[in-house]
Amino acid sequence: MGVITLLILIPLIVSLVLLGVKSDKARGSIVIAAGIAIAALSVYFAVSNFGGSVLKPFSSVDGVEFFGKYFEAGPLAEVIGNAMLGIEVALAILIIGLGIKYKKILAILLSLISTPLLVWFELTKGHEIAVGDYISVDKFSLIMVLIIGVIGSAICVFSLGYMKDFSHHHSEGKDRRPFFFFMMFLFLAAMIGLVISNNMVWMFFFWEITTLCSFFLIGYTKTPEAVNNSFRALIINLLGGLAFVFAIVVAGSYTYGAFGGTTNGSLELSFLLDYGSQYKLAATTQGYAQTTEPIVGLIAVLLAFAGITKAAQMPFNSWLLGAMVAPTPTSALLHSSTMVKAGVFLIVKLAPVLGVSNLFDIGPGFFVTIIGGVTFVFSSIAAISQSNAKRVLAYSTVANLGLIVACAGIGTAEAVWAAIMLIIFHAVTKSLLFLCVGTVEHNIGSRDIEDMDGLFGRMPKLAVFLIIGIAAMFLAPFGMLISKWAALQSFVDSGNVWVILALVFGSAATLFYWTKWLGKMTAVVPDRINIEDKVHKTEWGILGGLSALTLGVTITFPFFSKSVVVPYLTDAFGALGETTYEALRMDNLIIMMIMVVLIIVLALLFYGRTEKRIVPIYMAGTAAGDNLTYVGSMQKDVPIQLRNWYLGDMFPERLMNRIGGVVNGTVFAIVFGYMLYWSVLLYQLLRGGGA
Repeated sequence: MGVITLLILIPLIVSLVLLGVKSDKARGSIVIAAGIAIAALSVYFAVSNFGGSVLKPFSSVDGVEFFGKYFEAGPLAEVIGNAMLGIEVALAILIIGLGIKYKKILAILLSLISTPLLVWFELTKGHEIAVGDYISVDKFSLIMVLIIGVIGSAICVFSLGYMKDFSHHHSEGKDRRPFFFFMMFLFLAAMIGLVISNNMVWMFFFWEITTLCSFFLIGYTKTPEAVNNSFRALIINLLGGLAFVFAIVVAGSYTYGAFGGTTNGSLELSFLLDYGSQYKLAATTQGYAQTTEPIVGLIAVLLAFAGITKAAQMPFNSWLLGAMVAPTPTSALLHSSTMVKAGVFLIVKLAPVLGVSNLFDIGPGFFVTIIGGVTFVFSSIAAISQSNAKRVLAYSTVANLGLIVACAGIGTAEAVWAAIMLIIFHAVTKSLLFLCVGTVEHNIGSRDIEDMDGLFGRMPKLAVFLIIGIAAMFLAPFGMLISKWAALQSFVDSGNVWVILALVFGSAATLFYWTKWLGKMTAVVPDRINIEDKVHKTEWGILGGLSALTLGVTITFPFFSKSVVVPYLTDAFGALGETTYEALRMDNLIIMMIMVVLIIVLALLFYGRTEKRIVPIYMAGTAAGDNLTYVGSMQKDVPIQLRNWYLGDMFPERLMNRIGGVVNGTVFAIVFGYMLYWSVLLYQLLRGGGA
């Protein structure tokens, strides 16, 4: 049985098994075993193919190993495609039923439009289109498989202890942990299927499965708030899914006739990228009026819109902020290795055909860059006024996704290098931070940063893990800062001055809110009782592993760059005559790697070997004797407090969202006008006119 098959089947089978498991012990054994297996297989699959070329299983020419035998892709793929179509219809019926139950009319309407349109296309034009490669695994897909398999599995294992405590704290209802783990592992299976799919119809199937999984996980507690937030996420992602369906219809209906051949429609993403890249090269070298072939630009805009909704870019970021009502492992999964990463994965894949992104050549990439840049700035500023730790992490996620989207919109090899590196570092670090906050919340009863006074005394080990995660998000020599440095250089080289300003101001806001939180973690308050003994062993294991991985990826990322990212960029941009693909020179990368190693060595050398000299705390008053209070001017005991300044009056959250939403909404209106310009052509395509 092929490794690709196992990577999808194992989480799928495990999810179905866990749906019927009620015993904590049995569930723990299954989840741990499955997590280890999925992580190990993903590492094996990625490492064994780092040095190879693009993999193309399910080829229509060559059979592939599937269930231990060789099958021709044609009949097998047709059976799988029909099954997917049947499941799509069943899911649409489910959404419509839930929409009727909860009176969510928009969810019903979107399902009634997208699913019948896809079914009609598949039974007419789509059935006649030959697909060569249903699955295509390039180096970028290998990176995504690693992120999903390792980090996603780690979050599932962490969930064992966390959800046990969560169920205890919410004992008023039925124990729904079997359903929770069913959805978590189904999510992993869908994500792996999504990042290896080349047939856009198959990709859309997995795309919709992730949408449904996030819907059920966000609404896990079934409270009115959870239900409303889950439907908000569903509706926004169904809107993006509708754009995806339109992209499939246009791509499958258009007659591609340039460059010495004629293709009557194609559903392969690789074909779209190759065709668009050839046109872009010809436009650049021969002086075409546009660097993006119009119909390819239309398809790219539709797919990019789908990615933007899933990546929670303004004005669609409300669904991700609302997802914070879900249990913390859900938040960690959505923010780090699934869902939002599906959105940026698709946009980064489209980068070679998005067009040159500057004021002198306005193509699809220009609009994508604006969306990402505006989201980065205003989400970063909105985070300043937040004291809820999960909300800070949510805005940070939206902001960093915006930076990734902006890099993809620039459309150059060095910008995409920065985007991929941001995806890697963000996935590891953000999963660590979310899980740490979840553990803190369960043990101190709050997720508010201001309630984390003295966390170093109460939970010293966890405080260290939090410090590692926070430092990795914005300090040198960790990977996030290096990737932003690379993004800055790519923006400078592309001549996009306004994007440089967006990066500068957004990064300044980032520095502000991370520094406040880091100050809380490093402040030592005396006489605190250690409560770390309440943390489950599975939680400690995963948190320690993710902390080590956070340091490890910073040390090893020059290897990732040279062996995986650069070869991917060579394949994607080689035809355009790029001479270098690394935004930072290798010697700079090695210097950064050495700095991280030195930090680790110094920490180990001095850990537990310093002689602490404790002196009384000066409190500008008469000390009460416990180092926690002093006698004030009114002869009353006043407790000491360490409080941050959140600048809520200067940067109100609602105003930042409103400004970002209006700016990006205006951009979408312009893009809609661009799409309306091609509405006549689209009408002809739907009637079978071709082009």
